[in-house]
Amino acid sequence: MFSLVFTRRFSMAHRLIAGTSAKCATPHGHNEFVTVRIQATEPQRLDGRVNMVETFERAKSTWHRWIDEHVDHCLQLSDSDPLLDWFRAHEPDKLGRILITPGDPTTEMLAACMMAKLNALLDADGGRLRCAHIQIEETPTNTVSFEGDPLSVLPTATSAGAWWLRADMSINDLTIPARTLARVG
Repeated sequence: MFSLVFTRRFSMAHRLIAGTSAKCATPHGHNEFVTVRIQATEPQRLDGRVNMVETFERAKSTWHRWIDEHVDHCLQLSDSDPLLDWFRAHEPDKLGRILITPGDPTTEMLAACMMAKLNALLDADGGRLRCAHIQIEETPTNTVSFEGDPLSVLPTATSAGAWWLRADMSINDLTIPARTLARVG
């Protein structure tokens, strides 16, 4: 089966509050690379004319726009991080730039959420493609790789919302009206 593989770079900041690492509990940043491998949902036969599964432009344009405009330079926080209350009280205009994860925003959690988001975007574009593998390079020496069903590893009940299931540009549910969430959930 043919695969389309593409990479995007983004910068981010986060902190991990549930673990034991004091270093990671302090807000800090990384320049990361996310590489995805997508495949056709149905076996493809080259037709002797066009000879491609999908154009790269179509396959990656929405994904790259989401990374560039919403994930790049965002702050990643746990749904239980007390910094969320601070932002709500002091800088509510910044809430749209905070990527919220269920529990700590580890690279593992980010990989699962990103893969689910990409699959939601691909489903909304006709469902011809599916993300089969995602890899996030957190540092030049630390990389997380995942393949499989991201929903099998993501928590089912979470206060973080479920932005990763929607084919929109969201990175949290902080600024979405409750009536919209009721329709989505």
